[in-house]
Amino acid sequence: MRSWMIVAAALVIACVLPLSLDPQGYWIRVLTFTFLFAAMAQAWNIVGGLANQTSLGHAAFFGIGAYTSTVLFMKFGISPWIGMIAAAGLGGLAAFAIAIPTMRLQGHYFALATLAFGEVLRVIANVWTSVTGGSSGISVPFTPPSFANYSFKLLLPHAYIALAALVIVTVIFEAIRRGAMGYRLRAIKENPAAAEVIGIDTTRVKLQAAIISGMLMAMLGTLYAQVAVFFDPDTVFSAASISIRVALIAILGGIGTAVGPILGAFFIIPLEELMNDWFSASVAGLSQLIFGLILIVVILWRPRGFVTLFKSLSAKIPGVSP
Repeated sequence: MRSWMIVAAALVIACVLPLSLDPQGYWIRVLTFTFLFAAMAQAWNIVGGLANQTSLGHAAFFGIGAYTSTVLFMKFGISPWIGMIAAAGLGGLAAFAIAIPTMRLQGHYFALATLAFGEVLRVIANVWTSVTGGSSGISVPFTPPSFANYSFKLLLPHAYIALAALVIVTVIFEAIRRGAMGYRLRAIKENPAAAEVIGIDTTRVKLQAAIISGMLMAMLGTLYAQVAVFFDPDTVFSAASISIRVALIAILGGIGTAVGPILGAFFIIPLEELMNDWFSASVAGLSQLIFGLILIVVILWRPRGFVTLFKSLSAKIPGVSP
């Protein structure tokens, strides 16, 4: 038995799992968002894991993607699939715009700068009512079920599209990690000064990583808009709901690894939903308190993420490399 067999088995389970759920029920929706947030955390992982730049502003690219595809569809009748390409372009452009002035920043300085960028876009979206609908939000227009218009009668197709997005983003992440860019990013992560001495253009490499991450995040924002149907600036540009959550998923699962964001998403998203379901009718804020306490315990138990547990279990299987 080899590592690729574990990957194949995980893909088979992921493909079969949606079929075991009510195609229009609550848990198929939770599974869809779990796939989606795993993909988002994987996109963040390119910058946060490989480039060692803890971004708290990825909601900016996500919100750009959600609004771009939806506005193009509403005003010009352009298919969300094409809108997704336009969203990727704008997401990459926004990533370039924020990366240029912040590229030399490190640690909490970089985190605060990206957080501020996301907040600026949230404020702009709230006041630009003619395009975004402002605080009242915007709804994806209902159309007859059609793949071209990204409109389906059931949630099941959305689950498989989110799964496909997760696979694609993971393949891109792994290709970067194993390729020349990944080696350069790891060199920069270990010692930026030494990386420049050996001829690595640190600014260019980190800029490339930021643009790729921003483009992927914007495309995933399009998928979110089609599943959520309704959203507003305080949802898609939210630092807490998007930026911090995807960073937490990647860190809790295992930062800088391909499997980490997936493990983190499959722990955090269902757990959060269960806490809300069990305790939301009790004392106000109790579900968030219990959820936070669980996260603290898990982080103390596995400070390097669930990936360490995954590797230790894999090591016990004959023929499987950790």
